[in-house]
Amino acid sequence: MSAIVVVYELEQPAAAPAPAPAAGPPGAGRLPRRVHAAPAAPGQADTVGPRTLCGKDTFAMARARRTPSGRPGEPWYPDEYASVVCPDCDAVMEV
Repeated sequence: MSAIVVVYELEQPAAAPAPAPAAGPPGAGRLPRRVHAAPAAPGQADTVGPRTLCGKDTFAMARARRTPSGRPGEPWYPDEYASVVCPDCDAVMEV
């Protein structure tokens, strides 16, 4: 498998923007609704490919600062967003 990039599917903007969390993702204060894994674009390890591992379009998603370590036993997603990890992406990453 190619390099993996972690991306955030963000909540829809609220009527009044909330302040951005200190350690949160980019997106004008919008929190991750779901955390996905996506293959990197061919030949560009830092660029997100067009679809997540579960098949969603990555166009409107925000790239996470974290990249999976690739070490066995370590999660591919940021610990603070474990409760919103996409179960389909997680199942593919477990293989």
